[in-house]
Amino acid sequence: MRVFVPMTVPMLEQLSQDRLFMPLSGTVFTVTPALREEYTADGDDELAEVAMAEAARASLRLLSAQPGARMRRVVVSADVAAAEHRPDLDAAVARVQEPITLKQVASVHVDLEDAEDDVRRAAEVVDAADLGDEDAEFALGDAEDHSLAWYATQELPFLLELM
Repeated sequence: MRVFVPMTVPMLEQLSQDRLFMPLSGTVFTVTPALREEYTADGDDELAEVAMAEAARASLRLLSAQPGARMRRVVVSADVAAAEHRPDLDAAVARVQEPITLKQVASVHVDLEDAEDDVRRAAEVVDAADLGDEDAEFALGDAEDHSLAWYATQELPFLLELM
């Protein structure tokens, strides 16, 4: 099962060093039955993009708790044996019980440097956006307008060195 794991740059550095990681509270995002029900007209590729976007938004929440971290959203795509769907939390949310190894990682997705100011503003207001604050929602939209860059697992050391 392909899952999308929200992270921050320090978490990505830890993954690179330890070669495994446990997502915060085991929370990952994936194409769940509940997500399929919400987006009945979309195919698997489009649903995976929705799950990844949800993981990227969750990365903003992680960044809001790490104000000293490099302000870039990070999403790791990994293949796991199992994840428990949690539609009570949100349509794309699932939980894993086991750490994810670097060998399970399919790709890494990270904001480019030009997104940092927008990501910083979005991380500061992500909770307000969830509560319906229109200005905060615009700030989130500005960050989400930036596409995450794709990196192969082999590129992870070089990516971290350049950041």
